[in-house]
Amino acid sequence: MTDRLTEDDVIAAIPGLTRARLIGFIEAEVVIPIRAETGPVFRQIDLARMELLCDLLDDLDLDESALAVVMSLIDQLHTARQDLRALARALQSEPPEVRARIGAALRGAD
Repeated sequence: MTDRLTEDDVIAAIPGLTRARLIGFIEAEVVIPIRAETGPVFRQIDLARMELLCDLLDDLDLDESALAVVMSLIDQLHTARQDLRALARALQSEPPEVRARIGAALRGAD
């Protein structure tokens, strides 16, 4: 599978995804395609996101406004996890006494 997918590709690949639903996702800005000369194209991450969106709509019966809130929270969680990983990498390069001092301060922050 290519790393750039057309509207037809994603509709064919995702059960429950219709053209109307795809347009709704784009209009709600919960999926943002890449604009190409041939029209919108989607990445593999967009495909995974649309699969999740369809599951949330179909299985949990979320409405469009609740869906936007849930996706915003998921995006915030992913960003926080990336920030935490970056912080952990930065701390690994610090001397042991600095890491111990930070660890002690975190344990005392309860």
